Amino acid sequence: MHLVVLRESAPFERRVALVPDGVPKLSAAGIEVTVESGAGSGALIGDGAYEEKGARIAESVDEALQAADVVCKVQPPAVEEARRLREGSAVVSFLQPMADLDLVRTFLERRVTAFSLDLLPRISRAQSMDALSSQATVSGYRATLVAAQALPRFFPMFMTAAGTVPPAKVLVLGAGVAGLQAIATARRLGAVVRAYDVRPAAREEVRSLGATFVELELESQEGEGGYAREQTEEFLTRQRELIGKEVQAADAVITTAAIPGRRAPVLVTAPMVAAMSPGSVVVDLAAESGGNCELSKPGETVDVNGVSVYGALNMPSTMAVHASFLYSRNVSDFVQVLVKDGAFAPDFDDEIVKGTCVTHGGEVLHVATREAIEGGVS
Repeated sequence: MHLVVLRESAPFERRVALVPDGVPKLSAAGIEVTVESGAGSGALIGDGAYEEKGARIAESVDEALQAADVVCKVQPPAVEEARRLREGSAVVSFLQPMADLDLVRTFLERRVTAFSLDLLPRISRAQSMDALSSQATVSGYRATLVAAQALPRFFPMFMTAAGTVPPAKVLVLGAGVAGLQAIATARRLGAVVRAYDVRPAAREEVRSLGATFVELELESQEGEGGYAREQTEEFLTRQRELIGKEVQAADAVITTAAIPGRRAPVLVTAPMVAAMSPGSVVVDLAAESGGNCELSKPGETVDVNGVSVYGALNMPSTMAVHASFLYSRNVSDFVQVLVKDGAFAPDFDDEIVKGTCVTHGGEVLHVATREAIEGGVS
């Protein structure tokens, strides 16, 4: 099997789908690796590092794709890129198929077998392939550093001859992978941390990291696979009423509540932000999917009477070295599930293969995407 790693074309994307250390493992499984020249530059990896590990360097996209059986990327290919894929080949990336049905239609035309890592089943056998979690770890860590840098005060408590400086108060909304990493990082920096999640199961994880779990008189909202389910507007209204005081008392609020494939729920309203003290900070990790804060704008910092609202945009890319390292491990393990005796031979009875496959053989296998296309959604 011939695997190709392309240079990312999406704006501000610095990650790469495979780092040099992943090449020998794939080679041992009978997989030949070709890397487009410059693919690793955003993650500070030169072409020579890939060649030393046994990969071939292609000088152009067309050269790389000539014999590609599987193409690996971080971001989904643009429609123009997808049209250049070899007919019958496969692609692996964060496709988020419902967000770009034109891309899915192009896969159908080219009879491309498309796998989307954001659809990976949450089962124990797939943990090493869980790219959503690995990249959320980076996001949670980075979000806390952004908050600490923007906050005009110390995170830890300081006892000095001039007096005692109290620690910063940090509120984390959403205690999934990103939220837990934000909690852990804020605690390491010395902040007093409170956290809230709609899933009661998150309570002990929050407490184990030394944070206080915010108890609200609301019913559980835990859905399939350990994710929070989509909430009703009635639930969200009541939730916002109860969480307002917590937001007002915080020096920094980090929001991480996102539901894969859905619009992010609004947790922090404009009146909540207006009630925060000048100098306070809101870091919204869900800004790209609509925002947990109704004032956030992806990639921008909005000033609201002295309160900074940071709309996070592709946070893992800002730490491309380790984000790529983690993603590469996910991709390498996933690709090996698709291979048998050195050939591309996905087993569609395998829960991992079936769960992540969007298109195959000119058909849409992902149910929600198929329904959207058949329904004429653009």
